Amino acid sequence: MAEKKFMTCDGNQAAAHVAYMFSEVAAIYPITPSSPMAEYVDEWAAKGQKNIFGDTVKVVEMQSEAGAAGAVHGSLQAGALTSTFTASQGLLLMIPNMYKIAGELLPGVFHVTARSIAAQALSIFGDHADVMATRQTGFAMLATSSVQEIMDLAPVAHLAAIKCRVPFMHFFDGFRTSHEIMKVEAADMESLRGLIDQDALKRYRDNALNPEHPVTRGTAQNADIYFQTREIQNKYYDAVPDVVADYMKEMTKITGRAYAPFCYYGAPDATDIIVAMGSVNETIKTVIDKLSAEGRKVGLITVHLYRPFSVKYLMAVMPETVRRICVLDRTKEPGANGDPLYLDIVEAMKDCANRPLIIGGRYGLSSKDVTPAGVVSIYDNLASENPKNQFTVGIVDDVTFKSLPILPEFSILPEGTFEARFYGLGADGTVGANKNSIKIIGDNTNKYSQAYFDYDSKKSGGYTCSHLRFGDQPIKAPYLVGTPDFVAVHVPSYLEKYDCLRGLKENGTFLYNTPYNAEEVKNHLPDEIKKYLAEKHITMYIIDATKIAEEIGLGNRTNTILQSAFFKISEVIPYDLAVEQMKKFIVKSYGKKGEKIVNMNYAAVDRGGEIQKVEIPAEWADIVITKKEDTREIPAFIKNIMEPMVRQCGGDLPVSAFTGWEDGTFPSGTTKYEKRGVASHVPQWLAENCIQCNQCSLVCPHAAIRPAVMTAEEAANAPQGMDAIDVKMPKELQGMKFRMQVSVLDCTGCGNCADICPGNKGNKALVMKPLSTQMAEAEKWEYAQNNVTYKDNLIDKFASVKNSQFAQPLFEFSGACAGCGETPYIKTITQLFGEQMMIANATGCSSIYGASAPATPYCPNTRSGFGPAWANSLFEDNAEFGLGMATATRKMRDRIELIMKDAIDNCQCCSAELKALFQAWIDNRESTIETKKLTDKMIPMMEECGCDYCKQLLELKHYLVKKSQWIFGGDGWGYDIGFGGLDHVLASGEDVNVLVVDTEVYSNTGGQSSKATPAGAVAKFASSGKKIRKKDLGMIAKSYGYVYVAQVAMGANNAQYFKAIKEAEAHHGPSLIICYAPCINHGIGIGMGHSQMEEKYAVECGYWHLWRYNPDEEEAGQNGFHLDSKEPDWSKFQNYLMGEVRYSSLVKTFPEEAKVLFQKTEENAKWRYNGYKKLAEGK
Repeated sequence: MAEKKFMTCDGNQAAAHVAYMFSEVAAIYPITPSSPMAEYVDEWAAKGQKNIFGDTVKVVEMQSEAGAAGAVHGSLQAGALTSTFTASQGLLLMIPNMYKIAGELLPGVFHVTARSIAAQALSIFGDHADVMATRQTGFAMLATSSVQEIMDLAPVAHLAAIKCRVPFMHFFDGFRTSHEIMKVEAADMESLRGLIDQDALKRYRDNALNPEHPVTRGTAQNADIYFQTREIQNKYYDAVPDVVADYMKEMTKITGRAYAPFCYYGAPDATDIIVAMGSVNETIKTVIDKLSAEGRKVGLITVHLYRPFSVKYLMAVMPETVRRICVLDRTKEPGANGDPLYLDIVEAMKDCANRPLIIGGRYGLSSKDVTPAGVVSIYDNLASENPKNQFTVGIVDDVTFKSLPILPEFSILPEGTFEARFYGLGADGTVGANKNSIKIIGDNTNKYSQAYFDYDSKKSGGYTCSHLRFGDQPIKAPYLVGTPDFVAVHVPSYLEKYDCLRGLKENGTFLYNTPYNAEEVKNHLPDEIKKYLAEKHITMYIIDATKIAEEIGLGNRTNTILQSAFFKISEVIPYDLAVEQMKKFIVKSYGKKGEKIVNMNYAAVDRGGEIQKVEIPAEWADIVITKKEDTREIPAFIKNIMEPMVRQCGGDLPVSAFTGWEDGTFPSGTTKYEKRGVASHVPQWLAENCIQCNQCSLVCPHAAIRPAVMTAEEAANAPQGMDAIDVKMPKELQGMKFRMQVSVLDCTGCGNCADICPGNKGNKALVMKPLSTQMAEAEKWEYAQNNVTYKDNLIDKFASVKNSQFAQPLFEFSGACAGCGETPYIKTITQLFGEQMMIANATGCSSIYGASAPATPYCPNTRSGFGPAWANSLFEDNAEFGLGMATATRKMRDRIELIMKDAIDNCQCCSAELKALFQAWIDNRESTIETKKLTDKMIPMMEECGCDYCKQLLELKHYLVKKSQWIFGGDGWGYDIGFGGLDHVLASGEDVNVLVVDTEVYSNTGGQSSKATPAGAVAKFASSGKKIRKKDLGMIAKSYGYVYVAQVAMGANNAQYFKAIKEAEAHHGPSLIICYAPCINHGIGIGMGHSQMEEKYAVECGYWHLWRYNPDEEEAGQNGFHLDSKEPDWSKFQNYLMGEVRYSSLVKTFPEEAKVLFQKTEENAKWRYNGYKKLAEGK
């Protein structure tokens, strides 16, 4: 037997490890949480790693999951063993091809990170909704429960597919297993090689499509034979369970771990058992051990082979003593008699002589934790006199009363298991550091280890919590750490926001990153924290990692410092060994970014030992906590739903909390209540240096800095210290006072405002200061928002960029990354058109920061109450979704016109004046400004008239004002998965505006290559650099001749962008605006605090070009194409590439290829520029 090899990895890596062995081709497309599997396969192939056939895997990235499935189908037909990796909506897009692949008896394998399906809302987290939606396709379905099971059983899917001629879907729980890091025994390729049925493989190869033995497949069949040809395949499915069982026996021999299509765990004479699939089984096993020790006769049947469903193998493990069965489903099938697995078990047991009682329950939707207490509640229900059927567990259902009682939590981990929680900020490196920590512990000790990471939905800058466990015995705990031995809080403001010390054990340890010293920090700890520290005898340490990171040059990246501090305090491994291993991982993690970054992180490791112990006064235990009365006048939704969710207590909300919100609707403008306070530094306004250009307001990604223009009365009532200067321009506002006001608690600290500030004679009007020194600005912000009116109604906000910033942004404080290149574009559009906007938003970054419950950044105008109406459908259909909105709006407005015409001709009640207004509306119905004026006049007159015509029109009054229909999405949508729909919508001629924020990668799923990615760029799925040039989406749209198109970069020329969005809205037809958007995935050397400048540099060197095409001008006999870029300085081009890690890293990994590709990138840019130049010259 080969020597056992252990590796510390997550479920995705384990599945990829196996898939790579058995695959010759992988057709892929990114989707959370399955993308890492494809990324691993692409990376290994690029490095020349060999599979079981002695070759590398050919990786093909497609434009969508439907395309990936089609490529899988074609590759299988041509004789190559092919795999793919997907989840959720992506899997659903593959269903048509899954039917074909199964119907043609092809041995493909799909590895699926089972995930929720978007219904009332999107969720990226795990349950079985997606895989259950494919159980009818003819794929065999193999479920695994842990990272180790993935290693052990994923080979069975590949081996059995070859032998049986039936395709397999191997699935495991998204996030809970896909992203859980465990120390596991690795599958060994040499041990598995001999299990391949070579005869079956040869038959498959021989049967492949080939003109040297031509056949015809995929015929059209009629009623005479279709039925029979479906039934002839039964024999293949009948053989699958035995083949799978045999291969599982072989895996048992190799691993020493027992496997079968169904596995039993528990008392041999159990009376009460659970039947389940997925990660919950690990928790159930530990509860069985506890209950068995207490004398209860309980058990568990783990389902591995779900399709074909084998009653034979189920009954082979069913104890004869069973009297009651509870079947757990991790999905919801509305309207059914029960959920899928439950119905299968009921059918399987129908002919039993002593048929047991069978009940079903639903658990764990969207990765909702199932803890040991929840499992005990399930067994208690099963043993009760009248067990509740079709129950839910883990929530409080006080509406339909299906939920089981929530019992007190308890720990049943093996003695000596160390548990830790680390609270961090998205993109501060905390998660990455903890991944390295668990691997250091797993790889350098004999300890078992586990890590899982809990996120909110925001981009970088959001809440993260890392949950780590390690010990001397196997860890079966697929749920969050509830009783830690160690807690680290890396973000100072978190102590005020979250119950970070919840569950911290007696005599536990607390590490706090704070700017205060050991004595000062005592004055800044909340009383609840002080009391807990004293009562539980907690040992507390502090470190100013933020200051250390700044001194080293790491900015806000405190992760390595705090990782080092953890190892220093915890002593889980000798500190010297930890330092040595951390430095090894630094080279692995940051080597591509250059020696300077590596050395800075080395310094961070060395300085992580600068911890201070805080002595906890015993008298803190006597502090009396008094609950403060909440006298705030805030909406009930904010108080009762949003605030518990923001405190990470949303899991405690009962079902009844969402009464009135059943369809997934959330109110607009909730982000203003968050006040996250996540920035370490925020801008301070220096009035004496301000030239009132409003550029800072324009570029702020989060609308956290705005001009406040105050009347004399408003200025007089302002809080002390709210200084202001005389307004210079526009003239309509002269005599008033001007102030640039910062919301320090909403700012994310990117620094773009200070970076682009021109200042007065080189003296900046904005300087970045520590947040703690600027807290007085919070009161001034509240005054500016609640007591100072926006003055855009006194000026023409369309006249200039500066004027536009006096208008209220109707998109504020989103969850976008600090320095995001996308959001300033969106914010400006809402300032101009927000009160009339309807937005269809493609799934992606812009939908996640645009609407992650409970945070909704699109907000109503404070004066009118009107604001953007926003909705997200899916990723692939967004253009069509937006067209549907526009079509419905047009239809309603057509009805208005018909009623008005009828009234003009036939109504005896409507006055001549009102009829004249009707005619004016008909003549100007496509003008927002005119219809707004007319509506304001018509509505009171129609209310007074009261005739049947006016009543009908009043019922449709919300359609009177011309709406501004916008379609938002990223390049992954616009260039790839949604391109077909986008092309059709643009071709339709409908009056819609499309905004594509182009980051040149799939940003939301982690930076995978798209058709917007230029040649030479390194991205996931293009780890050796993209080989072909970027698609020119703008020129494709221009070819229609009636589509307004613009390519823009705000940081390079904000006036050009401002002009483009006005022209797009004015054009009565489709428009497309493509915006260059620097992204955190680019690895910008100067940092995201200079993202606006990065846009400027991109245009200056010729990397990005600015142009507009206006069909209205062409129709008037002019040249409608305008090249707004100046002649680039091509000498700066290569330096620009080397300023971003997505390019510079290629020099380190594939230096020769980098030279060729970078030259190609520059040549492509020149080719495009020269083409634009000819168009501008009318050639």
